[in-house]
Amino acid sequence: MCGELVRTWPAKLIVYVVMPDHFHLIVNPRDGDIQGFSGALKSLGAKKLIELTGGRMFLLKVTAKDGSLHQVWQESFKAFPLWSAWMINQKINYIHNNPLKAGLVRSAKEYIWSSFRAFYRDSGEPLAIDHDWWWPDDAEKLSKAQKELGWKTYSYRVAKDDGRDKNESQEKNK
Repeated sequence: MCGELVRTWPAKLIVYVVMPDHFHLIVNPRDGDIQGFSGALKSLGAKKLIELTGGRMFLLKVTAKDGSLHQVWQESFKAFPLWSAWMINQKINYIHNNPLKAGLVRSAKEYIWSSFRAFYRDSGEPLAIDHDWWWPDDAEKLSKAQKELGWKTYSYRVAKDDGRDKNESQEKNK
């Protein structure tokens, strides 16, 4: 499903793991719409799971307002920009070690529903991943996301702590 989506929605798939009750992935959609990409992936996955179970699983007790009879995924979704190599590598290790922490395997490399082998052995199994995870305009997209989400850079926070932002604001208001 993810491979199918990546072919139609340009994205760089970095790592993933599919657990019995959830999944984790690091993906970098070309357009930067991580929430939209994840929603499309969850939709494709839900449809396939409902089809594979013959519609007998994931049934809602009461039909949803939109007419849905099934719910595969929880409503929660967590996405955040990974802005440093250290942070990306920390998340890669976390994702690959998830099956080990859950007691499903004795070694992360044993778990077949993960990108471990593709990432460390360049095997492409079970799904190929991208080792070059940046797009040429990613710095611009990250800067835009920071502004939209109200994040401040380190230099801004230091200036604010020093009281410099008050002076700058007063200068602008003159």
